[in-house]
Amino acid sequence: MHVLTVSTAARNQFVDITREVADAVRAHGLRDGACLVYVPHTTCGLTINENADPDVPADVLAHLSAVIPRRAEFRHGEGNSDAHIKSSLTGCSALVPVRDGALALGTWQAIFLCEFDGPRTRRVQIQCLAEPEGRGA
Repeated sequence: MHVLTVSTAARNQFVDITREVADAVRAHGLRDGACLVYVPHTTCGLTINENADPDVPADVLAHLSAVIPRRAEFRHGEGNSDAHIKSSLTGCSALVPVRDGALALGTWQAIFLCEFDGPRTRRVQIQCLAEPEGRGA
């Protein structure tokens, strides 16, 4: 398993980690299979979405904040219930196919760490899963 450390700079932020995940797949030597990307945190998440237009992540963050405002009547006393809810909505993992040693993402897709309670230092666990021998495409 490869562990990536990501430092975020804002309370709510998308950080494109696609290159780092691809580097981990290459370092592992995985040719065909899948790559599991996981964050062991309860106030951040992962998503795969468009990376060509920076307005897309900005729109997602803006609308998540509009639907789940930071200052609402939450029972949790730490003041970050909005971050927990946003994390639950985005999820904490992504499974990406690997084909011929490369992430098999769509043309416009990227893997984003979704920070909802920053700035913080986050850990991303990357596990390469090999396809069994003789079962190639």
